[in-house]
Amino acid sequence: MNVLKRAWAWVLDYAYVGYWQVHGFLHRADPGQYLVPEQEGAAVKPPVLLIPGIYETWQFMQPVAEHLYRAGHPIHVVQKLGYNRGSVASMAQLAAGYLEEHGLTDVIVVAHSKGGLIGKYLLASSTTRSRITCLVAVNTPFSGSVYAELFILPSIRAFSPRNPALRELQAASEVNSRITSIYSRFDPHIPGGSFVSGARNVRLDTMGHFRPIGDRRVLEEIDRAIAAGEYDGG
Repeated sequence: MNVLKRAWAWVLDYAYVGYWQVHGFLHRADPGQYLVPEQEGAAVKPPVLLIPGIYETWQFMQPVAEHLYRAGHPIHVVQKLGYNRGSVASMAQLAAGYLEEHGLTDVIVVAHSKGGLIGKYLLASSTTRSRITCLVAVNTPFSGSVYAELFILPSIRAFSPRNPALRELQAASEVNSRITSIYSRFDPHIPGGSFVSGARNVRLDTMGHFRPIGDRRVLEEIDRAIAAGEYDGG
């Protein structure tokens, strides 16, 4: 791939995440607006739980929330995740508490980046797997990222391919058939890609780690993944 194209993809990627970080800080949206789909006379579709990536609030995934809400899905978010800086296990516990508190079943988890790891943790856990139909993950480091070892922050180093917790989660392959992994042909944060053995893998001609979350092609693939998950019955 042309070096200039890659460099431009980096610029656009960070411009995108910068916009949504500022937007989320200045304009605090109420996630409750997505709980009751406005489709009179139509059957309510299964609930969707959105899980953002690290240093992202739920509003980073607002394009996905808008899209799936218009399609008839009640949209749930776990506001206690905040900027999602805790460990995968601790963040998964917060999400599990939300599922139990609201009595949610037949849940479709749609996640970005680290959120996909949290989603897989929920799938692999005996206490939550029965509540979840499928996981649709966008640009998730299921096998880690070699760049993580260049950072000092534990929250980033946790994505190292050598991290014991990540390797344990990777070994939970029995749930992979319930995962759809959607990822970019060029992801500057996950050079190894997001392929998951035994999962439904969709490699798109998108570029970037953050920007694809609002890309029409990604939204269309999320629709297809949800349809496939519902048909398979989880």
